[in-house]
Amino acid sequence: MTRHRPPGGEAPRRLGPTALARVLGAVALRPDLWPTAALQVRVTACPGWWRHWPPRPMPAAGYLAFRLESAYGSARPIDLVPADVVHHLEWCRDQRRLSR
Repeated sequence: MTRHRPPGGEAPRRLGPTALARVLGAVALRPDLWPTAALQVRVTACPGWWRHWPPRPMPAAGYLAFRLESAYGSARPIDLVPADVVHHLEWCRDQRRLSR
């Protein structure tokens, strides 16, 4: 099975520990988004993510590249902006409410 590569053949950059801590900190300040964040991790994480080291529930590289390119215009942003992640989670929560 071949892995999807974004245009240019570059793999999306992994989220570093500092950026991850800032994103988690921003979400931690919003308890109203915790259920949505947990659901998004559950529905976007690659199946069997716990079998690979380090075990991180990350989405598939192709999906991540698509989301980063659609949000930032490139699959290789400098860093995720915590406010963007919070806004995305708010959008996911609102869309789920509207679809009921």
